[in-house]
Amino acid sequence: MQVFEIGRINRLVIKKIDAQGAWLASELGPILLPEVECPSGIRPEDRIEVFVYRGKDNSLVATLQRPRAQVGEFALLQVRQVTKHGAFLDWGLEKDLLVPHTEQTEKMLEGRSYLVKVCRDSANRVVGTAKIERCLETEKVDLQPGQEVDLIIWKFTDLGAKVIVDHLYEALIYRDQLGSGLKRGDHLKGYVDRIRTDKKVDVSLQKGGAEGIDVAKQVIMTALAESMFLPLHDKSSPAAIQQALGLSKKLFKKALGGLYREGLVELTPTGIKVKNVRSPNDAQ
Repeated sequence: MQVFEIGRINRLVIKKIDAQGAWLASELGPILLPEVECPSGIRPEDRIEVFVYRGKDNSLVATLQRPRAQVGEFALLQVRQVTKHGAFLDWGLEKDLLVPHTEQTEKMLEGRSYLVKVCRDSANRVVGTAKIERCLETEKVDLQPGQEVDLIIWKFTDLGAKVIVDHLYEALIYRDQLGSGLKRGDHLKGYVDRIRTDKKVDVSLQKGGAEGIDVAKQVIMTALAESMFLPLHDKSSPAAIQQALGLSKKLFKKALGGLYREGLVELTPTGIKVKNVRSPNDAQ
């Protein structure tokens, strides 16, 4: 019999089809995909990808709908209702996701959004938890510098933004690398910058190394192609560089140094211009 996971997308075999819908084989017995969700043309023995969870009567139900997060994943979800059992969050399915009071770090309020992890409780029910630190791996960090990773903005600090990496690890994006408009719960791509001796992880939104510098050079030259002059230099603030080019100051300086050595740009007291092209400030 097929092994499947409650609270995740599974590929199951259709055993029979009747007026109720399609019955899917599982190690816990047949699971119903309701008739209203059945795609046209399906037949017994076909395989179909479905999300499996417990419905309102606690029976296993299959759906073609996709939740905003599966078991093992984090997401920013809005509270629809608060009862004596806990907070019920909208995760994209008919049945809301319960975050019990014991799994809340603060009293959840209706209409507010919270970052939670979807998990299974001791009774194998799919629930959410807001106790983020407890869910993150700290003993073994299986990451490599330069590796591309998926990030979720967790919270902002004086140093920058704490993020969740690949739904497993905590990491930090330093303030000078943060773009404008980022908010808690945003999903984005990033790159592992370094893994410190205390197993803390630093990540960047731009690639490091030679490849990252080459990309940054292209960004600068593209911007110069439009205006022939950029009012930026090595004394510009990280925020100004980030807003104009989407680059960290560290990467900007490395790329700018490379372009200067290659003879492609000229540095002036007020900014950067393409070599042999007069900037607007030159005439002043």
